[in-house]
Amino acid sequence: MKNGFWSLLSKPQEGDDFFLPDLCSSVAVFTLVVLAELMVLVWVLAQPAADGFDWLQLAMASLFVQWIVLLSAGLLCRLRPWMQARPLGLAIACCYAVVVGLTLVFTVLAEWVLYQGMAERFLLPSDPLLRHGLIALIMTSLLLRYFYLQQQWQLHNQAALQARLQSLQSRIRPHFLFNSLNSIVSLIGTQPDKAENAVLDLADLFRANLGEADAVATWADEYRLCQGYLRIEQYRLGDRLRVTWQVDELPPNLPMPLLTLQPLLENAILHGLQPSVSGGDIQVVGHYREGRVELLVSNSCPQQSEHRGACMALNNIRARLAALFGASARVEAWQEGTRYFSRLVYPCKQPST
Repeated sequence: MKNGFWSLLSKPQEGDDFFLPDLCSSVAVFTLVVLAELMVLVWVLAQPAADGFDWLQLAMASLFVQWIVLLSAGLLCRLRPWMQARPLGLAIACCYAVVVGLTLVFTVLAEWVLYQGMAERFLLPSDPLLRHGLIALIMTSLLLRYFYLQQQWQLHNQAALQARLQSLQSRIRPHFLFNSLNSIVSLIGTQPDKAENAVLDLADLFRANLGEADAVATWADEYRLCQGYLRIEQYRLGDRLRVTWQVDELPPNLPMPLLTLQPLLENAILHGLQPSVSGGDIQVVGHYREGRVELLVSNSCPQQSEHRGACMALNNIRARLAALFGASARVEAWQEGTRYFSRLVYPCKQPST
């Protein structure tokens, strides 16, 4: 354990593993200022005051502490890239040196400004230096501990998110593979050439599917995968499967996770077209407006169909989009008469041209 601790201190931490947050951001600076002011307020309230609350003491203490906080944040912001490339122990020592050093410097300046006119010769104050230096040491230790715990919590959440995405991806793959293989098996005896082409399409789909679960591809990639899947189903269903696309508004380089639209098409075929002797039609409409992607899939289905089998795929897509794009991403499904609708919406930045 001891060797492991010293080994950790001797190694640099780069990227997301670095414990110190980006103090250049306005949110981080504002948080530090608020926390520092709360600490000053608690300290002033704890002081005995015969004549009520001492506003002058609060103002002077706030000025003293806020200068230290802002300058420490600025220096650590500039030193952060340098500290990331250094051993962890050296980075921690640098944080202590910056905060405690600035505290001691401002203590000397404050004593000089306040008391220079009261003595012929300015004497270096030892008691305030010791007291303020010890307070700075303790508060720095608490903040560094808080930053470390926050960083560990974020890493834990990222690992949990990655595991969740992998789990959702693994749940999609067997379902898709099972139905695709059924389509290919039905072709082997009667149309071996089409079966071979279907296997090649399936291989292309799974080659893309074997990538990282949290990887975001493009609309062009997803469209190509959907075309490959529809060719496989077209071999089996023939004229019973009719698909129309209205997706000209979607730029080809628009970010989109793989296997986002394909499960909706699969549900439309399995639970809408396949039960009908005459088959049916699928319409895919896509829009990109005001930084949002919207895909609407509608298909004909029997009057009494409730599309129960679509729930798992919809829940998987909903969870993946929420994990990648936040709570504003959503997936909806409803039935109107003999048509079933599935719609997915998620925020997306304007792709660069």
